[in-house]
Amino acid sequence: MAAPASPSPQPQQPPSPFVELVKGSSGLEKVLLRGPRNCSAEVLDSSSPTHPPTSLSSCVCLWMREVLSGAGARDCDSFDLDAFCADPVCLYGGQVTSWKNDHGEELLFVSSKAIFKPPKAIRGGIPICFPQFGAHGNLEQHGFARNRFWTIDNNPPPLPVNPAIKAFVDLILKPSEEDLKIWPHSFEFRLRVALGPSGDLSLTSRIRNTNTDGRPFSYTFAYHTYFSVSDISEVRVEGLETMDYLDNLKAKERFTEQGDAIVFESEIDKVYLAAPPKIAIIDHEKKRTFVLTKEGLPDAVVWNPWDKKAKAMQDFGDGEYKHMLCVEPAAVEKPITLKPGEEWKGRLAISAVPSSYCSGQLDPLKVLQG
Repeated sequence: MAAPASPSPQPQQPPSPFVELVKGSSGLEKVLLRGPRNCSAEVLDSSSPTHPPTSLSSCVCLWMREVLSGAGARDCDSFDLDAFCADPVCLYGGQVTSWKNDHGEELLFVSSKAIFKPPKAIRGGIPICFPQFGAHGNLEQHGFARNRFWTIDNNPPPLPVNPAIKAFVDLILKPSEEDLKIWPHSFEFRLRVALGPSGDLSLTSRIRNTNTDGRPFSYTFAYHTYFSVSDISEVRVEGLETMDYLDNLKAKERFTEQGDAIVFESEIDKVYLAAPPKIAIIDHEKKRTFVLTKEGLPDAVVWNPWDKKAKAMQDFGDGEYKHMLCVEPAAVEKPITLKPGEEWKGRLAISAVPSSYCSGQLDPLKVLQG
């Protein structure tokens, strides 16, 4: 049965003792998660310093924060939530829009021109692409999950979890009557966003076919992750060398990656096929490496619009391509098919670790094999 369409969902009850409903200075409802350390992950509030208040008054934002424990612990109420936005997840789109380390450094990219007004998708963070990635189908670009309102799942099915993880939230998306008109399949999409004790961020998606007419359905999927980087010319991606890829700039023609690593000198839009479970993004200038670990997602998309396309996008700054890179665990080449009652699970875990130089080069093997 379809879920009723609701442009202004009401706040849900906190699903655990670590969750508190709070309200930002703009009047937006937010959910605060408390954990054992000072690292933090939140969903970005449109009232934060980089995003002035908009008319998205019905958007509920999910804030996740780990609080200092032991000596020197501070009560969470002592934080200025708007000034210390660390890693929020917005119930609009079920989208993580900020993730900060324990030094307060932003690790995800959100455009300064991002539009926080439905039905526009938010440019940055980690949009959820479902039931279609890109233009691989007849639906709107990247499907509709990223511009629907999600709700907190107060009673999710059991999901094995590291007992050390205290800061997490479960969200759920079901199709509305309008969704069923454009994609006539009933489903339950459950998403868990969690912040680990060392500040690692993870997203676990579970999608179930709830059709009652016996029909299977197929879909493509991606975690469209925007990483914040110092300078795209100083970044390399390790782990995808020798992989076959589809080049979206050349009518999805298939090629094999020839370089020792992926470096960036122009626009890139490639779908790497049968990619390994671990990928490293090495930022030479920041001496920082992002490590992506993926499960249930065979492909990996690498995208940067470069200068011409950046200037053509309304919600993207002209020069912002220099400071972002999308590396996206995905299922694109072979759509996932579920029979009624079947469930698929796909997981993304991200950590940010220091990189060190060795003979003038960063050593990615320690990251990829460690």
